[in-house]
This record gives sequence, C-alpha cells and structure tokens, in this order.
Amino acid sequence: MKKFLKIVGIIILVLVLLAAAAASYVKTALPNVGEAPVITVERTPERIERGKYLANHVTICMDCHSTRDWSLFSGPLAPGNLGGGGEAFSRDLGFPGAFYARNITPYGIGTWTDGEVFRAITTGQNKHGEALFPIMPYLNYGQLDEEDIYSIIAYIRTLAPVQHDVTPREADFPVNILINTMPMKANLSKRPAETDLVAYGKYVITAASCVECHSKREKGTKVPGTEYGGGMEFIMPNGIVRSANITPDMETGIGSWTEEAFLKRFKAYADSSYKPHKVGPKEMNSAMPWMMYAGMKEGDLKAIFAYLKTVTPIRQKVVKFEFK
Repeated sequence: MKKFLKIVGIIILVLVLLAAAAASYVKTALPNVGEAPVITVERTPERIERGKYLANHVTICMDCHSTRDWSLFSGPLAPGNLGGGGEAFSRDLGFPGAFYARNITPYGIGTWTDGEVFRAITTGQNKHGEALFPIMPYLNYGQLDEEDIYSIIAYIRTLAPVQHDVTPREADFPVNILINTMPMKANLSKRPAETDLVAYGKYVITAASCVECHSKREKGTKVPGTEYGGGMEFIMPNGIVRSANITPDMETGIGSWTEEAFLKRFKAYADSSYKPHKVGPKEMNSAMPWMMYAGMKEGDLKAIFAYLKTVTPIRQKVVKFEFK
C-alpha cells in the first residue's frame, strides 16, 4: 500500500511540475507572433481619409477607444476624449476580469513605431510584447488588407493628444495565463472588388466585427455555433439588452428583411437633423453604436446585407430587453 501511495505521489508531483512548466512557458515565451515590421506609413490625404472612414464607421476603433455618453440613446461619443481610451469590459459584463481600451492618441502610443501599432492591430501583441485580450478584434483585423491597416494607422496618427491615463487591466485566473496563447500571426488578404458583392460583404463585415457582438458569449469568448445568431448580453442600469439575431432565419432573424429595410435601419441615424434622445429611467438603451455605423457607405451596407443572406440561419428568438 505504501509503495502504491508513493507511486501515486510521484505521478501527482510529475503532473504538477509539468503543469508548472507549461504555465511558465506560456507566461514567459508567449505570445510570439514575430517582430514588429519595420515600416513607416506615409500619411497621404487619401490614406488619412480612408482611415478616418474605417475607424469611425466600419472598424469603429473610436467607439471603444473613446468615451460614450450613456445618458443618450445608443451611447454616442462624448466630447473631449476622442481616442483617449478607457471603455471598460468588466466582470459585470461577463468578462474574465477587467479590460480597458487603451489611449491611442499620441499621449498613449506616441512612442510606438508604426510597425508596433500594425502588429498590435493585426496580431494582438503590443509594443511591450504583451498579449491583448481579444475583445480588441485583432483576429478579424488580421484578415484585412494591409493597405486598410496602413490607412487606420495614418488616421490615428492625426488624433490630438488626450492626457488620459487608462486603468491597467486585471485578468482573472486562468485567463491571466491563457491570454498569452490568444495572439496569432496575421493572415492578411486583399480587399475584394466591390462588384463581388458577397465576397466584399464578407470583407466589410469582418472589418466591422459584427460577429463579435451578434453571437452568444461565455466568459468573454464567442460560443461556437452561435455566430450572428445574437444573444450577447449588455448590462444596463435598468436591466439587460441583448444583441439581435442577424442570420437569415425567416422567423427569428432578418430572413424576411429587404435590402431597403436594412439600409433604412442604419441610415435613420445619418440624418443631420437626428439628435440622440435622453434615455429615461423606464426606457432601455441600445449598445449598438448606431450613430457610427450610420456613416457607413450604402454600398458597404448593401454588401454586408448580401453576405448575411448567405450565412447559416439560426432559429433563435432573442429576448431583446429584460428589465430589472
């Protein structure tokens, strides 16, 4: 019996040592997506304009890396912190810790090279070799056209400095270790021709990362098989709002929608006369940044709609609002 217990003890010790060694490797040797490229992005007017469009209306970098005024419908950007970071993705929203969008103005990343910014956007490894939590959708951005990433970099380099120090993140165990396995080398592509509506729509929807919110999540991670089926929960002061099912299911998704209805849903917020209203205590807000996506070109919205018509329909009736 003693010999058996000794063998069991040795096995347990070996397993503990192996686990410790694996954790040490993940913690110290990863992430490892390669060196940041040595590049200098030329800030041409064309690139800056393209980057401004992408960052504000497609990839909506400025949505997370700024401050939203949640007293108004859809939480439009509040003045004074454009690019200054600080939006929280915390435990009360279901994330395994507290993660904060960083300051991407010159005050925050002014010492970063263009290559270091490029690597962070497309792989999830920052200037200091640290892994970014994938609420920053670098796994999607790493599939885009190199030129579009250059355009975003050119644009954010023009932002005015915002002196805002962002709270350091707090990742819970075991995510504080596993986070180092999440960055991946980029798999860049060429932007398809706009005439190839479905392929171009897939590109645009990847850039917009619609799947990140329009899927179910557990501990901050997408649940496989729920893509575009909606159900992600956003905690509001007076309850929960859930993302919509945007698959082409006829009963619970957007299968019965026309292209015109889809465009109208977005462009209703593009009218210069539209002003977001104050959200009352008995009214539920929307986490969807309608005012930003409303600025998307009609051709890009049409392409997204064409692509969504091709995804697998998911029959899931989403209870949009749940009041306390």
